[in-house]
Amino acid sequence: MERHFDYDIMTEIKERWSARALAPGRIDREEVFALLEAARYAPSCFNEQPWRFVLADEEGSLDRMRGILTESNQRWANKAPVLILIVSKKTFNHNGKDNYWHMFDAGTAWGYLSLEAWRRGLVAHPMAGFKREEARDIFNIPQEYDIITVIAVGKHGLKEDLEPDLQEREHPDTRKEIRELLL
Repeated sequence: MERHFDYDIMTEIKERWSARALAPGRIDREEVFALLEAARYAPSCFNEQPWRFVLADEEGSLDRMRGILTESNQRWANKAPVLILIVSKKTFNHNGKDNYWHMFDAGTAWGYLSLEAWRRGLVAHPMAGFKREEARDIFNIPQEYDIITVIAVGKHGLKEDLEPDLQEREHPDTRKEIRELLL
């Protein structure tokens, strides 16, 4: 599917999409930390930086993280050499009150991470299909954090290595027209 852009925007935004085909092989930890560095510099309400990451890039932690994924995501994401769980603190540090913007802020951090991954030639694919409470138990996530997403990170692989039904979905999706987004 071809995307159509009405305006000139960043190349990484134009090109980025959530691929599922991942190549075998490890990702250097320095490269992974560069993605986290990009996320670290995302803006947040009161500079709270409510996001936290659980990094799985070694066999033991990867096995535990893979275990929380739904079957449909395990079909392709089990090949990812890196899985990152994003959680977000629900209250402000400075006054203990509810931070209604924490998920917005964590989403911004994810966006920065995804664009940096693409710039480096990596796939970063977020998933909603995972067992949140199981993740909380396995990774000892305190109750004051919402569990947001798991991200599969890897190098681009071959579409042909995916199962046939996933091959059909392995392409950039189209987007709504700007006028459809305005209320």
